Order: sequence, then C-alpha cells, then structure tokens
Amino acid sequence: MSKKVSKRYKDLIEKLENEKVYSATDAIETVKGLASAKFDETVEISMKLNVDPKHADQMVRGSVVLPAGTGKTVRVAVVAKEAKADEAKAAGADLAGGSEIIDDIAAGKIDFDVLIATPDMMGMVGKVGRTLGPKGLMPNPKTGTVTMDVAKAVENAKGGQVNFRVDKHGNIHAGIGKVSFSKEQITENFETFIKAINKQKPAAAKGRYIKTASLSLTMSPAIDMDVLELLDIK
Repeated sequence: MSKKVSKRYKDLIEKLENEKVYSATDAIETVKGLASAKFDETVEISMKLNVDPKHADQMVRGSVVLPAGTGKTVRVAVVAKEAKADEAKAAGADLAGGSEIIDDIAAGKIDFDVLIATPDMMGMVGKVGRTLGPKGLMPNPKTGTVTMDVAKAVENAKGGQVNFRVDKHGNIHAGIGKVSFSKEQITENFETFIKAINKQKPAAAKGRYIKTASLSLTMSPAIDMDVLELLDIK
C-alpha cells in the first residue's frame, strides 16, 4: 500500500527545485524555510560514506562539540567512584554514582541521554551492556565517554557534543541544531560536523569518501547537497 503524502509535505516538496544539488549555503538557507511543525524542528544531516564498516579499519566513529550547541537539554549520568562522582556533579551531571546507577539500568530505569564512565568502572558498566548497547548509550573511549576527566566529558555532553557512527550500510545521521537557530549558527555547526567527518576518513577508504549528503528537518523532505564542496571542508 502506498504511503499517503500529506498536503503539508507536498507543499514543502514544491519549495525545492526538482533534482537540484544545493550548495551548503543554499541548503542551509532553504532548510530554514521548510519549518512547518508546531515544535522547534531539528536540523538533520544524513550522509552515505564510501566505507565498508565490516572492516575494522574502515569504521568511522567519533564525536564533535558543536559550537552553537544542539538546542537540546541533555541529561548526563556518570558512573564513577566517590571523588570522581563528586567532580562530575560539580560539573553539572544530573546523576553520578556507582552501583546504584548500574542497578537502575538493570531494572530498566534509564533516566539519562548520555552515560559517562571512568575506565575503572567499565567492568561494572559491562554487566548492563546488553541494555545500553541497543540504545546507543554504552560509554566508549572514541566518543570521549570513557575518561578520567569526567568534568570535561560532562561539559562537552551538556554543551553540544554529537556522537556519530556509520551503520552497516555506511550511513551517518545526526542532528546539528534547531531550525530556530540563526543561519550563522547552523552554518558554524554544519562546518564543524563535516570537518569532524572528513578528519575521520579511514586510510583504507578508496574513491570518493562522501557519496551522498542531504539536509532536512524533523518533518521535512531532504535537500540533496554538493558532496564535492563538502569534501573540501577541512
């Protein structure tokens, strides 16, 4: 059965030029004009990379702190021993502690968006890995969420850190701000994110690294972008 397209969505499609590949500047300007929901929509970027994540040396994964933030309120939990837990709380962590947080996770109570842990607590965190993994909440050194510098990790998570990871098909999807942000703020976040992706290009990746890229809002059609321009953002 074909999916019914709403009049609102059809109207948005008509605002886009058919089969046009947009420059970054035009795409950002255009995406702001697609706001149509009753809430502050997220500006989302989707990319297909020319990598094969089945090979460890072609996995693209990391994190980046967006200069204008994400526009989202992020709840942060930290699993650490006494002094480090206190340090995390002082930095603004919503939850900080040891076994009590693990017990809550095991019981299905997950009241946070980001989980940070010190390396010495990862054995304990590993016990609830099957719960955290599918939700994308497992701490990882590559995203800066396994660290002794818990204060910095909390500040990053609260201040606009975005984690990214290619799926098995080589796709990356991330929110890079809100449609209410100024064009300058979205541009700054966009360029920072693309630089982070380009920096992660695996040496084993052959050919054009970024195959396709598009910008959209939570409730809008996608705007196809000029990948050659994106490859030059270093």
